[in-house]
Amino acid sequence: MNASLGTAGVALALVASVGGILTVVLAQAKGRPALLRQVPAFVGLVALGAVLATAAMQRALITRDFSVEFVAQNGSRATSLPFTISTMWSALEGSILLWGLVLAGYLVAVIWKFRTRLEDPLVAWAMLAMFAVTAFFFGLMVGPADPFGTVANPPLDGPGPNPLLQDHLLMAFHPPMLYLGYVGFTVPFAFAIGALATGRVGEGWLVETRRWTLFAWGFLTVGIVLGAWWSYEVLGWGGYWAWDPVENASLLPWLTGTAYLHSVMVQERRGMLRVWNLSLLCATFALTILGTFLTRSGVLDSVHAFSESSIGPILLGFFGVVVLVTLGLIGWRGEQLRAPGRIDSPLSREGSFLANNLLFAGFAFVVLFGTVFPLIAEAIDDRRVSVGVPYFNRMAGPIGLMLLFLMAVAPALPWRKASPETLSQRLLWPAWFGVGVVVACVAAGVRGLVPLVAFGMAAFAGGAALRQVILATRRNGWRGFVGRTNGGMIVHLGVVLVAVGLAGSGSFAEQAEARLAPGDSRVVHGHEVTYVGYDESDEPSRLIRAAEVRVDGRTLEPRLQRFPNATQEIGKPAVRYGIGDTVYLALIQAPRSSDGTILLRIIVQPLVGWLWAGGAVMVLGTILSAFPGRRRRGTEPVSAPTRWSGRRRPAPDDAVPERTDAVDPDDEREPVVTG
Repeated sequence: MNASLGTAGVALALVASVGGILTVVLAQAKGRPALLRQVPAFVGLVALGAVLATAAMQRALITRDFSVEFVAQNGSRATSLPFTISTMWSALEGSILLWGLVLAGYLVAVIWKFRTRLEDPLVAWAMLAMFAVTAFFFGLMVGPADPFGTVANPPLDGPGPNPLLQDHLLMAFHPPMLYLGYVGFTVPFAFAIGALATGRVGEGWLVETRRWTLFAWGFLTVGIVLGAWWSYEVLGWGGYWAWDPVENASLLPWLTGTAYLHSVMVQERRGMLRVWNLSLLCATFALTILGTFLTRSGVLDSVHAFSESSIGPILLGFFGVVVLVTLGLIGWRGEQLRAPGRIDSPLSREGSFLANNLLFAGFAFVVLFGTVFPLIAEAIDDRRVSVGVPYFNRMAGPIGLMLLFLMAVAPALPWRKASPETLSQRLLWPAWFGVGVVVACVAAGVRGLVPLVAFGMAAFAGGAALRQVILATRRNGWRGFVGRTNGGMIVHLGVVLVAVGLAGSGSFAEQAEARLAPGDSRVVHGHEVTYVGYDESDEPSRLIRAAEVRVDGRTLEPRLQRFPNATQEIGKPAVRYGIGDTVYLALIQAPRSSDGTILLRIIVQPLVGWLWAGGAVMVLGTILSAFPGRRRRGTEPVSAPTRWSGRRRPAPDDAVPERTDAVDPDDEREPVVTG
């Protein structure tokens, strides 16, 4: 029954997606916009099919219906309920189903948002693009990624999900957040395609999709941070980011998406960078497909990768189609995309955003090249090579420092041109704050050029962001925290915390492996670690062997765990977080029968907790950025009149006038309250 219901749901969603495509095409080809009023019905059917299929899969997992092949291969009677639910996205077919569910949700949200503009050609083409993506993913589920295949002789029990994926509650949240980000970029991509198809390549479509892009970026940020946190607390090596190919696949669209969120302001304000912005959006979506290919094709070795499957070439083909369609449309509209303005001075807000975009693009290229180079080398020379962490660190470090510098300088720059006097006045105390932090660090005994430069740059950027927030709140009260610019400054503060955490934990970690008998102690980086005792417990879902260890008077329990049907034990580290540093314990070897000693890995890392705190602040800033600022509605372009200026609001979409020559009053003021 579960398999039949699920198959019916997938089929319904696929047929509805194709129906939506045909309806939009027919309406456009025959000039019958009234047909577009049927689009919500197709969206509803897609959503119904996705929900039905997901419900059937969850029911099959929870009721242990091992006649469903996916459940037989990934489910288990011993798995607890939270991890039984998350089993759906722990393997290939279920993860594609989750992708389809999230995409259907975005379809519903978009059609609800634009329900009064169904006959608008821009919206119609955007829906066509979204239906095409939906049809592709549900088509995968009908074919090579069918989650509802059945087995003739169902087993009595299954192996359960990968033990690493049923050992931490973050697994219940990290993939869905990541998917909300990945899939969310479909919406701005679809509107970019719509703008190119209709020729309405002005700033109107940007305004329509600004928040969709922001929320997708925010979800992807949450997903990446939670993934790093999960890695730190589960994998037992004491790190949170290993430049793993699958990690890199999530970072790539985040980098291009971040670049877009900055450069789009230049287009809205000055009408420039049109081709660049369209390319960034389409590249961001294409990179989500490439990331899906890297994760699910099995072409790269990764602890996060799914097993090898036959959908790799199909995903790669879809990636190629996306790239070709995008390039073709941009080439077709080339003349209309020519920017009417130019950057007047490198010392301007738009100049700094352009530099910021070049750095993000360079960063993305470095990561992409390092990720796919093993594939290129194998294809050309038939040999397996790997690109290690030193390559990424060596390339990413300088780019990160330059981005911190721009984070400090850009908010102080006005549009069009800045005088040296203005710049020095606005950057004076952030610069002194940066210098003061470096002096304080040296006085406290911190050594090392790279971490000191990183701390100084982070303080410089943090001081600049803090200055903007203070100025905004002094002028506008609590509204000084909301709006794109002010919320963006909160995001910058979160990035500063992350940067400090990366620099501190990466530069000053101290590690030791100690063999301890009960009562023995070891001091690592000022922390006294004492082995107290040992215990074993046999739970339905696992056999646990736990060491009781006291760290500075607090008891921690690093474990070794054996799951049913697993061939080896999985470590479960214990972590004690602090504002300054973090003590990380991993049990490497349980007590020996000969002398009762354990082998314990002890890692003390400063500022790791700042990474998670910085991620939380970035999310807060993203939410604040979504609220309209004081003077303009969030759905209006920057060039629109303010709410209480008494002037007429501009017509939506491309009727927005260009402001290439106009001088905005804000250009002469502190840029703190744009909407």
